[in-house]
Amino acid sequence: MAAWWTGEACPTDWLTFGLLGSILMCVIGECAGIYRPSRGRSADIEVVLIAGSWGVSLAGVYLASFFLPIHLPWGWLGILATCLVTALLLLHCHVCIRSVVELANANGYMTQRTAIVGFNRLGIEIANNAKRAGDCGMRVIGFFDDRAGERLEAISDSPAPFLGSNQDLLQAIGRGEIDTVLIAFPMRAEKRITGILDTLSNSTVSVYLVPDFFVFELLHSRWTNVGGLPVVSVFETPIYGVDSWAKRIFDIVLGLVSLILISPIMILCAIAVRYSSPGPIFFRQKRYGLDGKEILVWKFRTMVTCDNGAVVKQATKDDPRVTAVGRILRRTSLDELPQLFNVLAGNMSLVGPRPHATAHNEKYRSLIRGYMMRHKVKPGITGLAQVMGSRGETDTLEKMEYRIEMDHRYIREWSLWLDFKIVLKTFRVVLKQDAY
Repeated sequence: MAAWWTGEACPTDWLTFGLLGSILMCVIGECAGIYRPSRGRSADIEVVLIAGSWGVSLAGVYLASFFLPIHLPWGWLGILATCLVTALLLLHCHVCIRSVVELANANGYMTQRTAIVGFNRLGIEIANNAKRAGDCGMRVIGFFDDRAGERLEAISDSPAPFLGSNQDLLQAIGRGEIDTVLIAFPMRAEKRITGILDTLSNSTVSVYLVPDFFVFELLHSRWTNVGGLPVVSVFETPIYGVDSWAKRIFDIVLGLVSLILISPIMILCAIAVRYSSPGPIFFRQKRYGLDGKEILVWKFRTMVTCDNGAVVKQATKDDPRVTAVGRILRRTSLDELPQLFNVLAGNMSLVGPRPHATAHNEKYRSLIRGYMMRHKVKPGITGLAQVMGSRGETDTLEKMEYRIEMDHRYIREWSLWLDFKIVLKTFRVVLKQDAY
């Protein structure tokens, strides 16, 4: 292979490398969505997407060099330097472009003048979202609604003014003051929706219908079709297809590394449990896993009892059932380490909603709306709820509701990057927080 600075490569090789790398970056970047408006996507996600796309592109160029009559104009030092320098340049250019776009949108440039038909809570939510997402390309100029004044909701926090009836909307469209119309009617208002669609069909504005899905507790929504008929998912996991394989690889690799590194600690914990009190070293408790299927979760025994029946009392502060060694294990979360066996077996993940005892599931599923939706993904050793302050005893319904809310948020916003951040935050939480 050619040397880094003065190798065998000729100018044609440099040109071929540049063109091939650019083409691959364009294709992979388009698949990753980095060339489309971010629509509120966080900057850290974009950094991961850009760096990952460029890394895959370079790998593609390197593999192509084995089949094409070209010499790569670099050695291993060149590969490393090119990866770092070009990735930094790409990220810098992307950040600059994103900043320019957001600044232009904030000043009214490159935006669609948008009207919302429906002066209600759904319409207010849409307007607020458009205002928060600086790069969405929409500037809401106002609301229109045909309902009588006394039927309009008394909304004091509207981000845009109420401009009149649907007839006033048509006049504004005729004057060229509106580019886009969002219809924010409830799903039950079929006649009103049909009427406004018929009216707007004679104009040239872009029209979008916003379904009133706020009446449901959406877990993860996406458009799909059944025999060509468009449908939208209401309760669904975001972890399927390639994402499920990526998360599984993440679990296996990090799980194996963790198990190897902490095996001496686990041996010490096992010895301490064995000789501190009578009973087994491990405790396997029945809990619900993916899709509500029952699994046996491994833990170091921390109590003098092994409750696993229809009634399981949660551990509390100064619980007399907890052994002296068990109290240390629970405080440091070392009792959860054997769950790495569950992760490697595939019935748990490193990150996900914490599995509750079967008895607790049966209790709370009737008290908390949407409780069982947390089982649309594999349970985890740690989760978003645990790093957001919901670790330890949930002695009130409000505490459990907050935990379930965080579990639902994790499922809606899942990404490998989120899993990685939760793992890092878990170490800090364990060092600072106590458990029982």
